[in-house]
Amino acid sequence: MKPWLSKSAVQLREQIDDCFPDRDRSSDGWIGDARHSKSKSDHNPTRDTGVVRAIDVDKDLNKIKGLSVHLVEQLRLYAKADNRKRISYIIFDGKICSARGNWKYRTYKGFNPHKSHIHISFSPAGDQDRSFFDIPLLGGKA
Repeated sequence: MKPWLSKSAVQLREQIDDCFPDRDRSSDGWIGDARHSKSKSDHNPTRDTGVVRAIDVDKDLNKIKGLSVHLVEQLRLYAKADNRKRISYIIFDGKICSARGNWKYRTYKGFNPHKSHIHISFSPAGDQDRSFFDIPLLGGKA
């Protein structure tokens, strides 16, 4: 089965690309490498449908230092309020947030602290949902 990226992940990545067309993409990614395939990861295609439910976005969005921190905060607030529940968790700079912790930041204890990129994982609710993410830094009004 050919791997494919969650439609919500495609939508969010396109919004980021549209708002930051000249951003660094060296740490971007979506499908897992050999290291990912040896463990449970949303970068691995599901066995039943082949969907990949994670993207990595390089932290260097543009020349404004710290802008990625603001994007992560806006993603967190959006995920907390989103009735669709498309985003399942976000990891960046040694911190993770998810619904499990009421979208509060806590220390991430995984192998990769995600200092070079923002990791965004999506729920199965996002597999076929390509609706717009109403996030201010990404063209939204919220």
